[in-house]
Amino acid sequence: MIFNTTLKNKDATATMNDLLGQPYSFVKAIKLGGVGSKRMIIDAVSPGFLKLINAVSDINYGNIELREKGVVIHINKGLKNFSWAIPYYQLHTYKTEGFSIHAQGNFVRFKSNKLLKENKKFIDKIINCKIENNKQYDFQ
Repeated sequence: MIFNTTLKNKDATATMNDLLGQPYSFVKAIKLGGVGSKRMIIDAVSPGFLKLINAVSDINYGNIELREKGVVIHINKGLKNFSWAIPYYQLHTYKTEGFSIHAQGNFVRFKSNKLLKENKKFIDKIINCKIENNKQYDFQ
């Protein structure tokens, strides 16, 4: 689900909170070692997301926020902000020429550069959170 979060949107906030859980409290975020990535350069997006990135040759930035039951991908387009809510059970990550996140038939690929390398620990944290979340659905 993509939401325009440029201005405060109560419906989008409520939907994201229902789907992904409440944002972590300040104390919990400190204990986890941070719940947000640094900004990264968006290299490519799926055709459904082309309207969310700059049409001219500007650099598009995005970052990732951890939630209890998923992640939120924040995409900046000029002065507008968009948020893509992804529950862990729909989240798929790939490391190819960059780092890409796939879900709901769409994807966002981040460029492999210094900014992506700075977020290596955070990306590992996302993968570990997904694994921990999936353990609750294992039948053994």
